[in-house]
Amino acid sequence: MKKRGLLTLFIVVVMVFLTGCFGSGQEGEEDFVIGIIPSLNQGEMQEAVTRLAAVLERELDRPVDVSVYADYNGVVEAMNYGQIDMAYYGPLTYVIVNKQSGAQAIITQLVDGEPWYYSYIIAPLDAPFDNIEEMLAKSQDITFAFADPNSTSGSLVPALMLKEKGVFRGPNDHDFKDVQYSGSHDVTAAAVEQGNVDAGAIDSAIYDMLVRNGKADADKIKVIWQSEELFQYPWAVKSGTPQETITALQEAFLSIDDPVILDAFAASGFTIAEDADYLPIREAAEADGRI
Repeated sequence: MKKRGLLTLFIVVVMVFLTGCFGSGQEGEEDFVIGIIPSLNQGEMQEAVTRLAAVLERELDRPVDVSVYADYNGVVEAMNYGQIDMAYYGPLTYVIVNKQSGAQAIITQLVDGEPWYYSYIIAPLDAPFDNIEEMLAKSQDITFAFADPNSTSGSLVPALMLKEKGVFRGPNDHDFKDVQYSGSHDVTAAAVEQGNVDAGAIDSAIYDMLVRNGKADADKIKVIWQSEELFQYPWAVKSGTPQETITALQEAFLSIDDPVILDAFAASGFTIAEDADYLPIREAAEADGRI
């Protein structure tokens, strides 16, 4: 009995050791971790990211952990420090993290079948101006809202335009009555609609989605400026990600037709993306001293 008990204990110890060394299953069962920028507030996105994780788990055959971060820079730092395997970035945050850690774009969303969106400047419908020139003529009376400082359509692109117009040199050096950063596009839309700011910069696809879902009232808001075409937000994997993982991820995203997931990302579907698609944003970021 004593020998048998010792043998049983020995087997248990060996099993624990082997489990610790090799895991409880095949290689790849460690969580695949994804970080997402807060283009909308976290509550709005939670159901979508839960469903997205389930789709990716089936394709990757491993657990997937998807988290919405509090700000754009947090997702950049998470990739730089190896805390995440993949991230959903704005184009600006993507070119920053690509330069810093070599993350690579592999997928982006479609809006009405096209991988493009715009930066809008919106204002309350009853604002005493109907275009950007009329607004700038009243700049000293205007409270202007950007989204997150690292947003492409909510900060970089409109800020460059306003710099070219000579009314904006930085958050603390401008010709406006006040400049604010709302942190996300839906907050900007609400601030404009409620008259808490006189104008604000927003992602066109998110604005259209907010209107479509009744979260913003197009009868109370007008678009007074539109940028040139911008390539949509990329999903990027960390440097060194195996090609088979990239292919599995691309196939999973291309198969998504769940309206809850698509709506959260203001998308009609997904398509393949690559680093070269973001060259214009990289050039804009360099011109603005961001990279």
